[in-house]
Amino acid sequence: MTQSNHAPATAPHRSIIAMSFSFPTLLLAVSAFLIFSLARAIYLLFFHPLSAIPGPWYADITSLWITSHILRLKQCKTIQELFQTYGPIVRIAPNRVVFCDLGAMKSVYSTWKFDKSVYYKSLVMQNDNDHAMTTLPHAQHLLCRKAYASFYAPSNLAKLQPEISRITAQMIDALHNLPAHTSVETLSLFRHLALDIIVWSSYGFHHGAIGKWAENAEDSLTLAIYDFPKRGVLRSLVPKWAWFFVCRFPNARLRLLCDSARIMAEFVEGRVNEMRAPMKEKEPARDGDDSDKSYMLSRLLAYKFPSGEPMREEHVISECMGHLVAGTDTMSLSLSFFLWELSRRPDITRKLQQEIDTAMPDPKVIPSIQELNGLEYFNAFIKEGLRLYGAVPSLLERVVLETGSPKYGVGVEKCNLLGYDLPPGTIVSTQAWSMHRDPAVFPSPETFLPERYLPSPSLSKEEGDSDLADTERLTRMANHLIPFGTGSRLCGGMNLAHLGLRMILAAVLRNFHVEAAPGTDERSMDARDSFVMFPASGECKLIFKSRGCALS
Repeated sequence: MTQSNHAPATAPHRSIIAMSFSFPTLLLAVSAFLIFSLARAIYLLFFHPLSAIPGPWYADITSLWITSHILRLKQCKTIQELFQTYGPIVRIAPNRVVFCDLGAMKSVYSTWKFDKSVYYKSLVMQNDNDHAMTTLPHAQHLLCRKAYASFYAPSNLAKLQPEISRITAQMIDALHNLPAHTSVETLSLFRHLALDIIVWSSYGFHHGAIGKWAENAEDSLTLAIYDFPKRGVLRSLVPKWAWFFVCRFPNARLRLLCDSARIMAEFVEGRVNEMRAPMKEKEPARDGDDSDKSYMLSRLLAYKFPSGEPMREEHVISECMGHLVAGTDTMSLSLSFFLWELSRRPDITRKLQQEIDTAMPDPKVIPSIQELNGLEYFNAFIKEGLRLYGAVPSLLERVVLETGSPKYGVGVEKCNLLGYDLPPGTIVSTQAWSMHRDPAVFPSPETFLPERYLPSPSLSKEEGDSDLADTERLTRMANHLIPFGTGSRLCGGMNLAHLGLRMILAAVLRNFHVEAAPGTDERSMDARDSFVMFPASGECKLIFKSRGCALS
């Protein structure tokens, strides 16, 4: 048989043919990618609508730079450095702009009322159910807010003060019962305390977290609340498909963090079932009815939207979970930072204790919130504490509206921020960290100085005191102070936070002197941020020395 001249190529020959075919194709693909990347970089740097806004050139090209700082938990400080270098408006990513200016802040959050960015979706609860914080459209958020707004009214919160006093007294007694010179990790202590306060005020349920803390017993709900903000940051940086695998990584601590939403959901669902049964038997009390404290959960279950539809149960659960997280960890963080500051400032401590001792002669009886609000130096201290140690110092992201939106007002066709036109879809934001450190408003901004809020501040001209009249100066500081956010989406729980901070601090300072434990210093307490602020060491250890009388 004659051998064919077209015998199939051997394996080595096929490999050579494939290589000769694939190399030019690969080279062409790489070249096309490089050309595209270069063209995109040139466009972003020189021709993009945001290209005129100052900022680091590499931030114009990619968001990886700012993401790296988010992962390092130093976004707030990085943004502040950018303002100091480039001025009050900076481009930090191809489509993200940050600013530090009072007028711009009022326009974005109060006048135009832009919707939130998708970042907030990382804070959604179990089964991806939204709550007020994660509802992005402004109009829909207003409907959610109406469901619980009356709960946080001062008149309703006044009904809760006796029980908050009782829970606080339980913590004070637990501290008195500790051996002398015991080092107390206050982030954990105040997280347990805040959890008891919020659980009781929301559901009328006694969780007993402070009792568990005193017995050194683990509380899974407290740990879940501690984990949830970190879960949110991680989830915002990981694609949805990858999140599935992250939560199945064989690491017990990571799995617990991923399960934080589920743990909270199961707890809240239990409270919903407990409250729903008696509500079916009688109508809920009116807001003004003192016979029923009308807890937040009962209000949510009874709420009807303008359409007449009740709030879905999964929405009720998510809303309750949102308030649980927002109130517990933030109160714990603020109280810990406040007391750490006092541990190194005996001059401030003496003034506070003198004022509190006069208003609270019996260390077992916490004054009413009306009396505490009348303590001038005490309230100046809290304002200064919230300025430097507000628990949520991070960017409040909003999305620029379409050109010509009626929200811009008559004669205004587009978003112009500090002289720059921002195209629709741009993510724009400010942060409390920077608004609170404007030296033109807060002289010596890194100095903890409650006196700056008093009518006659003890600031010399050399220290940068302005010549503004007291009223104007105090008003400027008040306008720049945004520890609970600003505009139409101001934190709904602000009044409860103020109530809790004042009652707890008054009780602690009336009963104890506070000292820093060994190892608690400027380095361990250096601020990190994962939307909320926390110490670099992840803990705050203080020593509570009794002033001689326990609450009961």
